[in-house]
Amino acid sequence: MENTKMTPIRMPVELLSELDKLVGPGKRSKFVIEATEKELLRLKQKKALQSTAGIFKEKDYPGFATREDSYDWVRQLREETEARRREMFAQ
Repeated sequence: MENTKMTPIRMPVELLSELDKLVGPGKRSKFVIEATEKELLRLKQKKALQSTAGIFKEKDYPGFATREDSYDWVRQLREETEARRREMFAQ
């Protein structure tokens, strides 16, 4: 592995045993790295969602006042996209 650093991590014995059984010998580090990357991405996404919560004010988007309004907006976008697609491939 390039540009890596060893670090001791304490894990419960049962968890480590299960990890070794499931991922096989010699694959522990790769699994832990990938799992850590996935969890870090999830935490970053959660933080981004929390920091932007409430950014849209209801008064600024009257077209989304009800669930039906939102459905109508999505339906309209899809219809416009489909119309453009048909136009592109009709030529």
